[in-house]
Amino acid sequence: MNRKAVASVAGKAVVTGASSGIGAAAVRRLSKEGFEVVAVARRADRLHRLAEETGARPHPLDVTDGASVQRFAAGLGSCDVLVNNAGGALGADTVAETDPADWERMYSVNVLGTLRMTQALLPLLRADHGGTVVTVTSTAAFTAYEGGGGYSAAKYAEHALTETLRLELCGEPVRVVEVVPGMVRTEEFSLNRMRGDAERAAAVYEGVDHPLTADDVAECIALAVGLPQHVNVDRLVVRPLAQAAQHKLHRGPLFRD
Repeated sequence: MNRKAVASVAGKAVVTGASSGIGAAAVRRLSKEGFEVVAVARRADRLHRLAEETGARPHPLDVTDGASVQRFAAGLGSCDVLVNNAGGALGADTVAETDPADWERMYSVNVLGTLRMTQALLPLLRADHGGTVVTVTSTAAFTAYEGGGGYSAAKYAEHALTETLRLELCGEPVRVVEVVPGMVRTEEFSLNRMRGDAERAAAVYEGVDHPLTADDVAECIALAVGLPQHVNVDRLVVRPLAQAAQHKLHRGPLFRD
């Protein structure tokens, strides 16, 4: 079956935070599954390179800009899958010393960005045979840790949004899925969190044998989306084998070469 025919069966998927990491990996994976993918992020140059690689449609957009989100939704036409992935952590300071502006930024992107995109695309997701909302949160959404107060607070809120949405859509043909990664090593997450300090960013993963990759999480997204429409994965927690829990991490060899 050719690519165009597959895409007409799979439908249209919107992925936010698509310029790097899990978002870019999800664009690649869903494109392979035959979806017509719309890749959404702020960095147009990265989106265009991803579009050349995958055939996805790039759409530069800041999910914290409500008016831009509404314009995007008005011109979309249809949507079968929304992957709310835009987010991230900023800083690793204690509650006593953190800058409230960092918390505001994390809440704006992780929580309100997800809210805006979901509200704007929900009419399209409800149409025809129904759709799927996938929100990528974090294990920080249910386990707080030192230096992670702002990020945990944002992810707790994003989790609450997702759980509430599923309850409110009960009786409608829209699946609401939460994918919850533990330790994932991407090119930017920890580097951004540590404000460009490459040494501190690398130390997060030091000695961990095979942290998750963005591709691993994208595989989980594709798995949940690819199930029959009557099958809903409420919450899929995925960690590397070396991470038994948020505070239980093995540092050292785990696999034989």
